[in-house]
Amino acid sequence: MNLESLNAQPDAPPADTRAKASKQPGVLRSQVWLTVQTRQAHQLIYGREGSPARAPIIGLVGFAERLRIIWQAARDDDPWADWWLIKVCDALDATGDCIRNWKQDLDHLLAQPAGGMEVSLAESLRPCRVLLQFASPYAYQGARLLAEYDALVCRILTASHTGLLDSRHRDEVLDSCARRLRATFMIAQRYKLTGADREALRCGHSESRAACQAMGEVPQEVVSGERCAPMVPRKALAPAAVAPPGAPRRDEPPGQDGPQDRPDPDPQ
Repeated sequence: MNLESLNAQPDAPPADTRAKASKQPGVLRSQVWLTVQTRQAHQLIYGREGSPARAPIIGLVGFAERLRIIWQAARDDDPWADWWLIKVCDALDATGDCIRNWKQDLDHLLAQPAGGMEVSLAESLRPCRVLLQFASPYAYQGARLLAEYDALVCRILTASHTGLLDSRHRDEVLDSCARRLRATFMIAQRYKLTGADREALRCGHSESRAACQAMGEVPQEVVSGERCAPMVPRKALAPAAVAPPGAPRRDEPPGQDGPQDRPDPDPQ
């Protein structure tokens, strides 16, 4: 072997090899299923339509649909949407803590010695299985919360059936936890889509005034980005305040030599 052979350029790969290497993996897809055992949890999946005689109940599906709008608005740099994601996240955490505390108390109650009696948790003979297809991760967190509530209801009904929990306390816990869960789902409904973004807020446009009237004044730490929810969408356009040097302002079309808008690669 001589130096000329070592320094020679390697042969190009065959055309079919290059074609195979250029193919990219397809879009990722997964399936998420929610299984509930109890009628109480099933009612909170779809909620209830309102009527003159009774108020509507916002269920998981309505919560997820409104979150889809909020998630997209946050991607479009709406500071009110960012603020609402914080509210939703805080409410999910608080309600989850409440449900888990009740579950812990009931597990302790059901684990008490019963003189040779063994009690298993109640389970449905025909559990309901629902396919979930949501756009926001907080909607899936809401589904997990509903699954925890379903497990709590199984414990409450088991304790009541076996004489460990009287009817009054049973109904109090069921009603209290259901109200908290419904109130959490209702938070997303209070968001109003106005088309406002941070630039509109900075310039005092009509969209930002409408958002202030509908939802209140957004905290400054949210506007500045100092405070945000743990999970947020990637912004479709960078704010002008943090745009890279030489980038056109958002209210001006990009010049011939300026950077062009690119679609958001975030699949969420």
